Amino acid sequence: MIEHIKTQELISADYDGQASAEERRMIEEHLQGCADCRKYAEGLSKLSAALHVWPDEDLSPDLERKIRRSLPAAQTKEGSQMKTKSRFITVGGGGLIVAFLVLVVSMQMYAKRGIQGRLKGAADDIGNQFSIGNTNLAKGVQYEPYYLTTNYAASQSSVEVDLRYNLQFNTEQYSRIYENEFLEAAQNPLSTFSIDVDTASYSNVRRFLNNNQMPPQDAVRIEEMINYFSYDYPKPAGEHPFSITTKAAVCPWKPENQLVLVGLQGKTLEAQNIPPSNLVFLVDVSGSMDQPDKLPLLKSSFRLLVNQLRNEERVAIVVYAGNAGLVLESTPGSDKQRILEAIDNLKAGGSTAGGAGIQLAYKIAKENFIKGGNNRVVLATDGDFNVGVSSDGELTRIIEEKRKDGIFLTVLGFGTGNYKDSKMEQLADKGNGNYYYIDTLKEGKKVLVSELGSTLFTIAKDVKIQIEFNPSQVKAYRLVGYENRILAKEDFNDDTKDAGELGAGHTVTAMYEIVPVDSAETFSSVDKLAYQKTEVLPSDDLMTVKLRYKDPDGEMSKLIQQTVKAEDVSAEPAGDFQFASVVAEFGLILRDSKFKGSASYEHVTKGAAVSKGKDTYGYREEFIELVGKAQALDTRADSGTPGIIFKGE
Repeated sequence: MIEHIKTQELISADYDGQASAEERRMIEEHLQGCADCRKYAEGLSKLSAALHVWPDEDLSPDLERKIRRSLPAAQTKEGSQMKTKSRFITVGGGGLIVAFLVLVVSMQMYAKRGIQGRLKGAADDIGNQFSIGNTNLAKGVQYEPYYLTTNYAASQSSVEVDLRYNLQFNTEQYSRIYENEFLEAAQNPLSTFSIDVDTASYSNVRRFLNNNQMPPQDAVRIEEMINYFSYDYPKPAGEHPFSITTKAAVCPWKPENQLVLVGLQGKTLEAQNIPPSNLVFLVDVSGSMDQPDKLPLLKSSFRLLVNQLRNEERVAIVVYAGNAGLVLESTPGSDKQRILEAIDNLKAGGSTAGGAGIQLAYKIAKENFIKGGNNRVVLATDGDFNVGVSSDGELTRIIEEKRKDGIFLTVLGFGTGNYKDSKMEQLADKGNGNYYYIDTLKEGKKVLVSELGSTLFTIAKDVKIQIEFNPSQVKAYRLVGYENRILAKEDFNDDTKDAGELGAGHTVTAMYEIVPVDSAETFSSVDKLAYQKTEVLPSDDLMTVKLRYKDPDGEMSKLIQQTVKAEDVSAEPAGDFQFASVVAEFGLILRDSKFKGSASYEHVTKGAAVSKGKDTYGYREEFIELVGKAQALDTRADSGTPGIIFKGE
């Protein structure tokens, strides 16, 4: 995106004779591989050719006043007329010269002051988004170029000017990701983070690739890509509601290092044992939702859910657009026709009052609270809160307060162009809930039919993981992903600190890249301490995994602990571990991570094909197709040497 805008700015400067020889060379090289910029240059060439037929001088104030005074009179002469058809302007008779002169002068001024100015402003805007805490990488202006054509003959009494202009504003917002660095185990032996069961990033990345676009780097959250897929971890046994699986192998994208997987498997509930749900759908029906991939897709997805509702479950619908309102009071699942009619009647229009809607939705959920059930507000929006309670701070304070009532929040994202990923992710995190992005009806079915009754029922809340690395075996380590889930080491034992939730039957996967203690690689270090010494005890342990969680209605955490031995490191990942590792590798490539090592699209494709396994719903096959699309779209130089060779290649 940034490269395109910079190139288009240089192209417009070149047409004004302001580009240097080096800049023209850069333009030519870029145009060879970019069809969009070639199209832009062709359109600008047509505009430039049309404008340069006319004098460069601006009108004098006196002449301009005379033209504007004479224009209405000229239009009323016999046989003359001015009319607008679609995007064509036709001027007849005596009004021809003055009208066209005003038009051309206006176009000259607009082109000279507008084209480069807008492009530079958009580029500057994107550049400013690299400031800490504020990255909107997809923000800017994308547009098709002007096309100005004239059809004028001396024998005709009219001139036809075709002004075709297509503006597409892109104000999508993504929080800046600062990738986790390698930390030396001797100085930082503890790594603590909150689990994440969101999957929005993967389906959003899929949306970009299916639209033949590379995703913005900050739209790629590797942990959400990994956790989009389920993995066959052992079912839990005993008192705890989930099992812990640990595996270690050589790191595929950097064979001199190791990769460790930590996987959680939540207990699965039989259909008859799933507690009933009290759902309040909070639906954004503002004007920004009036797009096929927004409200219509949302309605189609909700219809699939209604057919799965049990009689004892309840659904209410709250809408917000300028004002919040209850369009369907809490209705039993047995009255499906009434619920479907309410969904069909949803229409988009107006501005967005998200704060008022959230407060009303929680009020309805509390009034119909089911003790021991799945009490949840489901917010469906493109995230464009722009009226009323709109700041992230105000919204999160509302949601943090309401979660104390045992009502959780699920956020469903829809649409393109003004998608506010950063805001929706934050709301779901603070609301003890999940965040999904629905780009297709198939994804709507996955989230609302396959997962709503199980994974959206919380079996454990405030789930935190803390790893203690053994400095006698580990020189340094890096958590892959989870950048916005990092916790202070003191937070692990602090039961007042909020963390992630785990749903029934859900799997959670995290990975660490480990640098062995005998590695020659060096890392930044601090001076030796003057008042204390660190003693490393010999041990065959690679690391110890500790996990804390609370019951859904509990306030005191429980502890689980497990050790990983150095001898457990295998020659290569296998099975689900292998597939998860290639998904992580794909994420590193998309992010153009400085830690991607020898990662390559070819390696990801081969590894995914080998480890696809039983692919009931075709999600893994779809992943392989997406890798191919990304490889075709990616104009960056591919990575260097291939990584480890997987069995079966």
